Amino acid sequence: MTSVNTFGAQGTLNAAGTDYEIFRLNAVDGADRLPFSLKVLLENLLRTEDGANITADHVRALAQWDPEAEPSTEIQFTPARVIMQDFTGVPCVVDLATMREALEELGGDPKKVNPLAPAELVIDHSVQIDVFGNANALERNIEIEYERNGERYQFLRWGQTAFDDFKVVPPGMGIVHQVNLEYLARTVMTREVETGNGTVLRAYPDTCVGTDSHTTMVNGLGVLGWGVGGIEAEAAMLGQPVSMLIPRVVGFKLTGEIPAGATATDVVLTITEMLRDHGVVGKFVEFYGEGVAAVPLANRATIGNMSPEFGSTAAIFPIDDVTLEYLRLTGRSDDEVALVEAYTKEQGLWHDPAKEVKYSEYLELDLSTVVPSIAGPKRPQDRVSLTNAKAQFHRDLENYVHQSVEAQGATVDEAVEESFPASDPPTYTEAGSKVKNAPHLTVSRTDPDSGCAHNPVEVSMPDGRRFELDHGAVSIASITSCTNTSNPSVMLAAAVLARNAVQKGLASKPWVKTSVAPGSKVVTDYYEKSGLTPYLEKLGFYLVGYGCTTCIGNSGPLEEEISQAIADNDLAVSAVLSGNRNFEGRINPDVKMNYLASPPLVVAYALAGTMDFDFEDDPLGQDEDGNDVFLKDIWPDPLEVQRIIDSSIDEDMFTSSYSTIFDGDERWRSLPTPEGATFAWDEQSTYVRKPPYFEGMQAEPQPVEDVAGARVLLKLGDSVTTDHISPAGSFKSDTPAGKYLLEHGVQRKDFNSYGSRRGNHEVMIRGTFANIRIKNQLLDGVEGGFTRDFSQDGAPQASVYDASMNYQAAGTPLIVLAGKEYGSGSSRDWAAKGTALLGVKAVIAESFERIHRSNLIGMGVLPLQFPKGETAESLGLTGTETFAIEGVTELNNGSTPRTVRVTATAEDGTTREFDSDLRIDTPGEADYYRHGGILQYVLRQLAG
Repeated sequence: MTSVNTFGAQGTLNAAGTDYEIFRLNAVDGADRLPFSLKVLLENLLRTEDGANITADHVRALAQWDPEAEPSTEIQFTPARVIMQDFTGVPCVVDLATMREALEELGGDPKKVNPLAPAELVIDHSVQIDVFGNANALERNIEIEYERNGERYQFLRWGQTAFDDFKVVPPGMGIVHQVNLEYLARTVMTREVETGNGTVLRAYPDTCVGTDSHTTMVNGLGVLGWGVGGIEAEAAMLGQPVSMLIPRVVGFKLTGEIPAGATATDVVLTITEMLRDHGVVGKFVEFYGEGVAAVPLANRATIGNMSPEFGSTAAIFPIDDVTLEYLRLTGRSDDEVALVEAYTKEQGLWHDPAKEVKYSEYLELDLSTVVPSIAGPKRPQDRVSLTNAKAQFHRDLENYVHQSVEAQGATVDEAVEESFPASDPPTYTEAGSKVKNAPHLTVSRTDPDSGCAHNPVEVSMPDGRRFELDHGAVSIASITSCTNTSNPSVMLAAAVLARNAVQKGLASKPWVKTSVAPGSKVVTDYYEKSGLTPYLEKLGFYLVGYGCTTCIGNSGPLEEEISQAIADNDLAVSAVLSGNRNFEGRINPDVKMNYLASPPLVVAYALAGTMDFDFEDDPLGQDEDGNDVFLKDIWPDPLEVQRIIDSSIDEDMFTSSYSTIFDGDERWRSLPTPEGATFAWDEQSTYVRKPPYFEGMQAEPQPVEDVAGARVLLKLGDSVTTDHISPAGSFKSDTPAGKYLLEHGVQRKDFNSYGSRRGNHEVMIRGTFANIRIKNQLLDGVEGGFTRDFSQDGAPQASVYDASMNYQAAGTPLIVLAGKEYGSGSSRDWAAKGTALLGVKAVIAESFERIHRSNLIGMGVLPLQFPKGETAESLGLTGTETFAIEGVTELNNGSTPRTVRVTATAEDGTTREFDSDLRIDTPGEADYYRHGGILQYVLRQLAG
């Protein structure tokens, strides 16, 4: 790309004796008044100005940003690099391989399909906790990981050799975001570029997009980046900019310091709650103020990581001395650090707390007010102070513990009297009104003293363990996820608490599945150096792997007897994890209630064994003298934790761990690696298959069409996340995906997870909308991936996949009706890909999450929004209607209509019409939709 340089911004910067070409921000009027994050975007536009896609007017619009205005100006952001993890990254590489073949079929050179920006993939999402609680857990889990994923890993090794500027970090090296933070992030990028004056070394801010929404963790290092769908990431790798509106920026002022009893996790749960309440979807959040300097880099990263949970695009900290200290600690060279300091000070990107910057909106948190907290039982923003956790658990349990009682031919009271003995009278709530002949009644057994339901069940284990399980039992306690395993303060606090507990004679409860899955090998280095590993292991917290485990549903199975007891007695058991996600059905299929907590609290809950626990009043056990031991008696002293950090962590740990980061172990190095410019697809593979996106594709796109005769595949409520939509976690034999694998000779024990099979569209389409907790309002009282199939007589219940296949065979287009915040959650490309492959032509929702809305367009699916203030219910839509959508064809004229006309025809012939907002927000998105999707658009550009 040739720079136009309208503003004369090109110049030279010398840092540590080396000259770098830079684009000076002070060449543009207004640049100095911008927030840090917008200055980074402004430099991006200056450097990539070409007079066509990126013009001087775009640069001026950003420089003259009005903090009060609603976003309306589209810009093209060109990220410096792309970061991926293997679950979402494998489909990217699959699609690139498929694009090579498609380009060849269109008469082009397949080798033209290459990343044009550095692309790095970290294999971290495939390890599962099959083995735990013993010293052999790590090695055995790695062995099982390779057994399950050998085909995928061979494919990725081919990609590393076939594609230029593409690197793969092998399994067992850490979590992608922590590897990004500690090693891959540059903070300031350098790259040799060809100019009219020859080759120059250019310096510019490190920016990135990633195929995981928690890419925002690197915001803590002053690197502007966020999660995108896999399809957007592929386009970015291929040189396509990311279309976006100049955002509103929320200034978040930090003051004070974290009190002794609280942790960085408590801070981030507090911030998550505050920002969710405030509303920051689609906005940047930027931290500022005198308090920023007191926030360690690891805490900044913890906060940045949770950006998707509070809904912002990014949550960034500026660059300052804390940033430089971290770069030095993690082994960046003196020259790299010198460049970061010189560049950011030259460009006005260095944090000056005394300088007033105007923001669109303002929030403030006094860190000294933060209290120990957890979040749950199903959303990360549902923060509960630890002192209220037991009482809130009792209230929440009412939503999970019910017993249905037949009440035919009886009053409610009579049904209760017949169903329960007089000695054990329950309290009860009715499913409907209190009338005779009610078909069903919902009853829960309740403790009259606490108001909490109980159903204790005795479990006998093969090894002689005997215990009672009840509602709220902590079945999983896992120190996992990039959110916290990047942070020495909470990781070492967990280890110190474990030491203190062991010294008091405490033990984890025998029904708790305990695990430690750090984000980096550096963690175990400082655990070993500090001498704290044995104490964690004494409580069952053995190392199980280096990767993203419990947080993404790779918690592995519970012990068989425990799982059976939970199922037989419909127990509402819980998981406590130090992660960032706790959506329903995500952590483990046996676990209904999931809580986020700091690593030391994860250990504490393993000791307690239940959520029905008050850490202030309930003892965790007794010491050898018979004295009660409370949490306060073993809580780590923050001064001691800091002393351990200072004495246990050094630069050599990072340089040693990352010196061979791309080499892998013997297992990786011995994998057979395919060769060739195009991939030799194995028709027998159930892991990697050629997707159908380019089948029948012509050199020119066909005109887009209106939608007629559409049926509703699902009618959904509010806050349906991409975890509800996208295949994730394990699945059973009787599911469409399970049946497919059985038909292809895969045994049940070898199913692996949906995530591991993301490279096989046949598996993934069968798992779309198949979450066990999804509630389709077309059905009454049914959870899971089911719907009514209106293509069949009587509209019987069927799996979403089977109904979709029937509809597609009949030529019937499909739509989805939804409520608020549709598609919130992780940036999952398969939430959009699966939707499209199921034959869905449009989603009509009250509001959309940013990434998913964009991904739907990228797969050729229309995102439509109900008129303001209207819902499916207010419009009288039941989902049984036939739908028509008119006005889409205006896109063929090069324009984008603001609304389209939707007509819903009921079964009795009556109609309801309304104007739906067409959420194609930028001209670039319109181009993608006209081409049938972003991949088709990019391929046609390459074919020229």
